[in-house]
Amino acid sequence: MIDDTYKPRKIAILSVSAGAGHVRAAQALQAAAEKYHPGVEAVHIDLMELVPRLFKTVYADTYIKVVERHPAFWGYLYDRTDHEKVDSALSRLRMAIERLNTKKLKQVLDEINPDQVICTHFLPAQLLSRKIGRGSFSKPVWVQVTDFDVHALWIHPHISGYFAANDEVAWRMAERGIPADRIRVTGIPIMPLFGERRRRATCAGEFGLDPDKTTLLMMSGGAGVGGIGLLAERLMRLEGDFQLVALAGRNERLLADLNVLAEKHPERLFPMGFTRVIERVMAASDLAITKPGGLTTSECLAVGLPMVVVSPIPGQEERNADFLLENGAALKACDGGALAWRVERLLREPWRLAAMRANALGLGRPAAARDVLAVVLGGSS
Repeated sequence: MIDDTYKPRKIAILSVSAGAGHVRAAQALQAAAEKYHPGVEAVHIDLMELVPRLFKTVYADTYIKVVERHPAFWGYLYDRTDHEKVDSALSRLRMAIERLNTKKLKQVLDEINPDQVICTHFLPAQLLSRKIGRGSFSKPVWVQVTDFDVHALWIHPHISGYFAANDEVAWRMAERGIPADRIRVTGIPIMPLFGERRRRATCAGEFGLDPDKTTLLMMSGGAGVGGIGLLAERLMRLEGDFQLVALAGRNERLLADLNVLAEKHPERLFPMGFTRVIERVMAASDLAITKPGGLTTSECLAVGLPMVVVSPIPGQEERNADFLLENGAALKACDGGALAWRVERLLREPWRLAAMRANALGLGRPAAARDVLAVVLGGSS
C-alpha cells in the first residue's frame, strides 16, 4: 500500500463518452483509487454531461454513427486529423467550437478544486492545455492514451505526463516531441477485478457451461453491435466439441434472435445480455471473438484470453489489431468465413491456442490503473 500521508488528496478524472473505452478507463482509475488509496477522493467527470445537447449529439453520437455505418470515412478522418497542422483554418475553427461549448468544465473544476487531473480522452486534455498556457488553470494535468496507438489529437503542451499502452507507443510519443521523462509505460487502465485469478470450473458453473469444453466468447460491446447473430450462426455449423457464449449487450432484439438460434443448438450456444461480471465469463473462456477496442483487448490480455479480432475500425482499432497480431496474442478475421476457418483451425490445433494464451498473458498489464495512480500521487517516478 502506498503511503498517501503527504500526497495529493483529490483527483479529477475527465473522460468523454464517445465510445465506451474512455469512460471505462476513467472508471477503472476511480475504482483503483478507492481500492488502493482510500484517503484520496477520485471524482469522475464525463465532459459530455457538461455540454449543450446539440454539441453532444454532433461530437459523441455522430462519432458512433460514423464509425458503425461509414468506417472507411472514419479512417480517412483519423488519418487526416493526425496530419493536420495545428494552426490550419479547420483546426482553429474546430478548437473555437469546442471551447465555446465546454465553458462549464472550468466551473466544475473550480468547484471540485482537484490537486491533480487525469484525462482519458484528448478533448479535456486539449482544453486544459490551453487554459494552462493562458494562466487560467494551474493544476497538474496527466493524459492516459487508451489505445495501442498515439494520434496527434492527444499531443499538447503543458501536460505533466503521459501514460502509454506499451513501449512502442511511448517511443512514438517521444518522436512527436513529448519529453521522454514525461512518458510512462503503464498499459491501459482496467478494473482491478481483472487482476484477480479465478477458478475456471467455478466461473463456468455460474453460467451453466461445461468447464471441460473449449469455450468461445463472442463480445459485441455494451450496445450489442457487430453482426454477432450472423457470426454465431456461422460458427454453429462447425464440427467439434465446443461451446459459444454470445454477448448481446443491451440489444434486446439481438438477444431474442440469439435465444431462437440457441434453441436449435442446446448445450452449445449460450446467449447472454449485458453483464457486469465479464471478468468471470472471461475466466471460463478459451478464446474471445471481439472488436479490438483498447479497453476490451487490455482486459483480455490481463486474464490471458487470446482473441480473434473482427471488423476493426480503420484507425485506432486497426492499430490495436496490428499490435495484437504482431505479438501473437490474436488472429484477424475479415468476414464470417475467415472467422470459421480460424476457429476450426484452433480447435484442431490446441497447442496453437495455448501459445496465443501465453503470449496474451505476457502482454497483459492488469495493474495499469494502480501504476498510473502511483505516478500521479508521487509514489514512483
